[in-house]
Amino acid sequence: MAGLISQDLLDEILNKIDIVEVVTGYIPLKRAGRNFRALCPFHQEKTPSFMVSPDRQIYHCFGCSSGGNAFNFLMKYERLEFPEAVEVLAKKAGVRLPEEKQDSHAASINQQIYKVLELAELFYRNSLNSVSASAVKGYLLKRNINEEAARLFRLGFAPDNWDALINALRSKGISLSLMEKAGLIISKSGGGYYDRFRNRVIFPILDVKSRVIAFGARVLPGSAAGVNDSQAKYVNSPETPIYTKGRNLYNLNNALKAIRELDFAVIVEGYLDCILPYQQGLHNIVASLGTALTNDQVKLLKRYTDNVVMVYDGDAAGEIAAVRSLDIFVEEGVSVKVVALPAGHDPDSFVRKNGIGHFQQLIQAGSNLFDYKLRILRSRYNAGQIEGKALIAQEMLVTINKFNNAILKFDYIKRLSEELDVKEEALRLELGKIKDYRPAAAGSPPAAGKAVNINPTEKLLIKLMLEEASVGNRLKDYLEPADFQDERTTKIVSIMFDLLAQGKKVNSGTLINHLEPHQDLSAVISGLSLLPDTCGEDREKVIDDCVCRLKKQRLKTKRDFLQREIKNAQNIKDDELLRRLMQEFHCITKNFEQLYSVKNKATDRGEDK
Repeated sequence: MAGLISQDLLDEILNKIDIVEVVTGYIPLKRAGRNFRALCPFHQEKTPSFMVSPDRQIYHCFGCSSGGNAFNFLMKYERLEFPEAVEVLAKKAGVRLPEEKQDSHAASINQQIYKVLELAELFYRNSLNSVSASAVKGYLLKRNINEEAARLFRLGFAPDNWDALINALRSKGISLSLMEKAGLIISKSGGGYYDRFRNRVIFPILDVKSRVIAFGARVLPGSAAGVNDSQAKYVNSPETPIYTKGRNLYNLNNALKAIRELDFAVIVEGYLDCILPYQQGLHNIVASLGTALTNDQVKLLKRYTDNVVMVYDGDAAGEIAAVRSLDIFVEEGVSVKVVALPAGHDPDSFVRKNGIGHFQQLIQAGSNLFDYKLRILRSRYNAGQIEGKALIAQEMLVTINKFNNAILKFDYIKRLSEELDVKEEALRLELGKIKDYRPAAAGSPPAAGKAVNINPTEKLLIKLMLEEASVGNRLKDYLEPADFQDERTTKIVSIMFDLLAQGKKVNSGTLINHLEPHQDLSAVISGLSLLPDTCGEDREKVIDDCVCRLKKQRLKTKRDFLQREIKNAQNIKDDELLRRLMQEFHCITKNFEQLYSVKNKATDRGEDK
């Protein structure tokens, strides 16, 4: 199959085929109310738990948690790759796929997108030199970013207008359709478009060929957007024909030469965490674009080096992000060390306070994978108790099991035995039981069979959004994906909000297409969709309560973490750190009070909040 298969074409295929007919071609189905039921073809069972919904055009097994749409079923049953499944169902649906000769058209569209992104980048860069950009310049100066670095990283400014970029690009003959394909504008529900980025610092994202492929945008501290809770601190480009989240690394184009020469790369999390150290002379540094590192990003980096040093923020979220990435490096055969920054610091703030020399010393003294993960696990479980030892051993053995080298496995088993005072024979016995276990403490997505273990509040909100489009449009104005604590629901909600922002319809079958290749997420969607419909009574109150509960939980998590850090600061008598932590703690407490105040006022007025 050749050519670029658009989302619209995939939706057309799904709309023209019936999943019941597809599945019936392989296994017998029996009517069960509005759905169909069968013995699951993917695991052995005596009681049918495999359900097919003709209304939602999805399937789900409540025994093994396999689920998805017709594409997913065909891929799993026939062991096909996604393009092959598309080709089979397209033929069945009578939908013509792009021919070989149409590849040139797709390539032409991509070239046009590259062009419009370059024009947008030039517009944002020129806007940084305008009179209205004084606040942005002040912000960059405060963050110690000099003009040379600003030019190298092509930093820019998105004016505080709804259509500044639209007007600039239209004056150059760029169509609204092309702007939308490039992810630069968003369609209005009542017609028309507006700029995706407004009154923000712009960070262009470049590929290894130094071509602009996307943008990141940070709200200015103290601006109208910055104090509006509905505005996220960072807004990023959506996925486009030339940009896929999780497949690129920020600054890799600039860092390639130094990475090859030094034969190792330093990975940080955010844009500024990368820019300031690079400006100060650390040129083999890249950023994961603010997300947990993915297999695709590690594979991309592995083309240039087999050695990595991870540096993440000195907080609980930073620890979780680092631990989550460790096994990916092992799987890809990359040697990794980890730097844990002091509490309250990220790479940007640490370099500003302590200088690049001290930062480089930390990099050189980074902990190896085994020591770092063991330290984190010891901080979470009590190694003095047998239950704690068992949990630590289970988590560590998952990582040890991923090493292909038998000598390394033997050595790490011996070290783990000494650290936990557990016999090597017992550890080897447990190692033999491990197949594809995913460590919960590392924040990894649970196996498909555990898809039901989702926070009930998060589960309910996603189900409500799937049942009624207006709920999703409403929630995206009051919630952000980070309000969802479960990594799976965060990913799902992020995609749903992106689709809604583009004015696209969101339902179970089509949403699953946007989750490829995240099969575990497809099962989450199918499982939620086939649960009984929620009651219509007091729906608005249910939504309000759920939103409030998520906001409170996120603030509580932050507050609990700060309480622990405040106690540590008091123990080590670090007055400066204690002062900063107390300020942040009071800010969190104030947000708690505001949340309760807004909720109570909304209840008194009977308004939707």
